[in-house]
This record gives sequence, C-alpha cells and structure tokens, in this order.
Amino acid sequence: MEIAGPIAVFDSGYGGLTVLSELQKAFPDYDFIYLGDNARAPYGSRSFEMVYRYTLEAVEKLFELGSHIVILACNTASAKALRNIQQINLPALAPDRRVLGVIRPSVEVVGNFTKTGYVGILGTIGTVLSNSYPIELGKFFPEAIVEQEACPLWVPLVENEEHLTEGAAFFVKKNLDNIFSRQPLIDTLILGCTHYPLLLPVIEKFVPPGVKIISQGSIVAASLGDYFRRHPLMDAKCSKKATHLYYTTENPEKFSNAASLFMGKKVEAEHINLGR
Repeated sequence: MEIAGPIAVFDSGYGGLTVLSELQKAFPDYDFIYLGDNARAPYGSRSFEMVYRYTLEAVEKLFELGSHIVILACNTASAKALRNIQQINLPALAPDRRVLGVIRPSVEVVGNFTKTGYVGILGTIGTVLSNSYPIELGKFFPEAIVEQEACPLWVPLVENEEHLTEGAAFFVKKNLDNIFSRQPLIDTLILGCTHYPLLLPVIEKFVPPGVKIISQGSIVAASLGDYFRRHPLMDAKCSKKATHLYYTTENPEKFSNAASLFMGKKVEAEHINLGR
C-alpha cells in the first residue's frame, strides 16, 4: 500500500496562500505542503512554455515530497500548464496521482449567482490571454457573455504590501471602470487570481451595487471536499496529522514574514530548489 502524503498547494508566489488558508479551515486534520516559486514570480507575463516548464518542475518536486494530490492555486499555472500536465505528463510520471486547478471550480458555481448572464473576469495578462475562463464557462454556461480585464499591477501591489494604499485604489478603480464601461450588465465578477482577495476591501468600493464577487479559496475547498466524496481512494492517500509545511524558492525569512500576513498566523518556511 502507498504511503499517505500531504495535500500540496502550489503557486508562483504568495497568492495561493489565500486558497491554502481556506483548505486548512475545511480540512483541519489533513497535512498540507505549500510551495511558492517566489524566485521566478510572477508567472502572469511569462510564456506558455515557461509557465508549463516551471509548473511541471514544481509538481515533480511535490510528488517527491510525498504528495498524491497537487492543487495549482495559481490561475496562470492552471491556465497555461494544467491540461498538458494532466494529459501528457501524469500518465508516464505518476498515473495514480492527481493535479487539480482552480479555474474549473470557480466557473462551476457561476450559475448560482448570475441573473443577467454577464460575467466579468479579472486576472493576470497570462490568464486573460489564455482565454481559459471563457472556454470553461462555455462548457458549463454556453449562454454566458464573458468580459475580461487584465490587471497587471494588482499582484505587485499585493506582494509589496501596497494593496490598501491610495495608489492601489487608483489602479483598482481604473481596471474596474474599464470592464464595467465595456459591459455594464455584468452582475458576477470572478477574481481570477489568488492574490486578488487581499484587494477585496478596495474592490468592493468600486464595483456597482448588487455585483457578486467570487473569491476562489472557499470555492476550491468545497470542490475538493466534493472530489474526495467521489474519490474516496484519493482521500485515503492524504495523511491526516494536521501538519503544515511551507517551502519557497526564494529567501525563506522574507517568505515567512509575508506569508504570516496572508495566513494571519506565524509561518516558518524552508528554502527549496526547483529545476534541473
């Protein structure tokens, strides 16, 4: 029998911690590993080939660390790398392990919220250019009308702890004005980047009344719970000692300080190398 291992959560930087936080709340007895590729962040403006390569390196490392399930808590990695890893790499690399993303769970719930059928996507340049959200929405809600807005400055604002400043408000308002001026009937807005929940207090100031804002953390946690109910054998492969490990490809002290702010508790990270 295979040795059970921790659920792994991967992101290019800190944003995936917003997903990890919700997962830890939903699965308090489970073990988790978080890996942030901070040394090579951000992924949002990188090519498909580069994101695919970096993400695959991370998945391979997390498998080495004992994980049977890896969640790509990074919209760019989910958009640019997930499908190739699932279809090309996993069958040869680890056919009994799973790599899951954050885009599909986010779009599956849209029908619960939208009344107009107009949906807005806020994301990095890479996520928007990939058209992953419109493609996935088309599978579940073909009648939906989707408008996207790339917000390239939002991640740097969060990672430099400038997300609650007047400067952040200026850029958030600018991007929201852009998307709603193009499509004023939007009534559901998906935060298509795991950094963006840190900007929620600012975002809420500038969206029209009645617009539902979908943040991914709790949705991904609920989706994983449903996945385990449908796949009890994968659930059994997850170790349950309530341990939490954090790894970064950059300076662990810097990561620990920033991650503690994201998580609302003290975090101690270790350095790890990716690549060959």
